[in-house]
Amino acid sequence: MDFELPEENRMLRDLVAKFVANELMPLEKRILEREASGELAALTPQEAAPLHNKCKELGLWGLDVPESLGGADIGAVAKMCVSEELAYTITPFTFPPDSPNLHMLIATVNEDQRKRYLEPYARGETISAIAISEPGAGADPSGMKTRADKRGNKWVINGQKIWISRMRESAFTIVMAVTDQEKRTRGGITAFLVDQDNPGMRVVRDIPIMGGQRTAEVLFEECEVDESQVLGKIGDGFGPMQLRLTTRRLEMGAWSVGIARRALDMLIDYANTRVTFGEKLADRQAIQWWIADAATKIHATRLMVQQAAWKVERGEDVRIEASMIKVFGTEMMAEVIDHSLQAHGAMGLATEFPLQYMYKKVRAFRIFEGPSEVHRWVVARRLLAGGKI
Repeated sequence: MDFELPEENRMLRDLVAKFVANELMPLEKRILEREASGELAALTPQEAAPLHNKCKELGLWGLDVPESLGGADIGAVAKMCVSEELAYTITPFTFPPDSPNLHMLIATVNEDQRKRYLEPYARGETISAIAISEPGAGADPSGMKTRADKRGNKWVINGQKIWISRMRESAFTIVMAVTDQEKRTRGGITAFLVDQDNPGMRVVRDIPIMGGQRTAEVLFEECEVDESQVLGKIGDGFGPMQLRLTTRRLEMGAWSVGIARRALDMLIDYANTRVTFGEKLADRQAIQWWIADAATKIHATRLMVQQAAWKVERGEDVRIEASMIKVFGTEMMAEVIDHSLQAHGAMGLATEFPLQYMYKKVRAFRIFEGPSEVHRWVVARRLLAGGKI
């Protein structure tokens, strides 16, 4: 493996860094104000529109979309560089389209679904959601109760899903449902494409969560979908779902690096100017060790992410690496932010300051896309069964 990024990747990374500095960071004050007042910590459509125009102007659109769908097809390694730079700011923004559902669709759609769902999504014209978690069956898909039954030429979905992001904005939702009660995760879970206007799919409530974010709880009551809405093969939804989750987990590793870099930079800047009891914080060993440990762990996480992305480009299975990255990266990021906030003292707690928002927002990272405990179990189970790393 060559650890030197190709020149085109470095140029893309630098372009994204400039976009973040010039376009996104000036919007941070608005995000902090919205979160502090209990509003959704997100950009308004009016704020997002000029950013999207700028993205198109700069070529920052459809970056990991295949060329056959009109994208740049930059590859997994470059995508991780982009994700890291985007995470440096607290302003929530993604270069359309969002990657995990994109790659799940690419791996599963038929020709009709390609035209109806994948192509508009790849062009960034639509937003999608995915419904996996359920009350009582979050990290354990074997406990999934939402079921889909075949009735004539229709599938009828009944059940309840929770913690769904972007539900209000999505044009369609990928819904995971049990189609074989005996097989379940071993050939009994199927993915379905459900359009937003389907009367059998109803948002029960919005659930605000830490960090000014919002998820949804959704009820499926006699939700009818055509056979053409089956995504992939009947009973084969678990594999593509894992592909989707792995894509997001690697991305979360890159986000962890970007967010931790921001917290470390803030710590260094403050330590070099703040004087207590006649000494700069930068001259105190405790602060120096926090900085050294943060830099070391950020570097280690970046290497883990880049190596996993390199393996993805070679077509290798990286599910175990994704679990390790999910645990190590998110816990590393939380530690770096905590130390930076501690060094800033009361200032770090001020709602007008990014650190307190980062502290609240990233706590969810150790739960979303599989909690740390489950990922540790996955890695340990693999090794205890004779697997290698």
